[in-house]
Amino acid sequence: MRAVRSAPAGADAVVVDGARIAAVGPYEELFAAYGERARVRRWDGFLTPGRHEPDAVALLESAYWPDPREADELGTDPLTGADLDRLGMTDTRWGHSARRGLQRLLAAGTTSLAGPFTHPSVRTAVTRSGIRVTTAAPTPLVPAAPADFAIFTEDGTCVATAIEGRLLFRRR
Repeated sequence: MRAVRSAPAGADAVVVDGARIAAVGPYEELFAAYGERARVRRWDGFLTPGRHEPDAVALLESAYWPDPREADELGTDPLTGADLDRLGMTDTRWGHSARRGLQRLLAAGTTSLAGPFTHPSVRTAVTRSGIRVTTAAPTPLVPAAPADFAIFTEDGTCVATAIEGRLLFRRR
């Protein structure tokens, strides 16, 4: 996986206070300190700051992410080049495509994107998604940092993505 870093050594839990990280460390220690007054969610996997997607502009402004209802006709993979040109994209269709693409990025543990986004419908979708647009990799998991993180299984599957303390993706 590109640009995924693990949490500090021994840390398998994070305490979130609003949009910021309050503490990072071993689950047992954090539960002892915060458990009585915290909402606890547990996933099997390892804690990371999440992914940074440097190719976000190409993925969202140069590709069409088909609607599941279009799978029989268009397939499920993003369409580019001549296939994209044949679709006759409208602003509305770009916006819907960007939202589906963003959901796939969240499902891959993405917590930040490289921009800028020039297509108005795509820019609106990105802004509303809550994913941070930056040139830098995600902030390390340390107290006072933004509560942006992901949980991955050993095989690299993302099971949860949180941005500013809000759970935006959870694998069922």
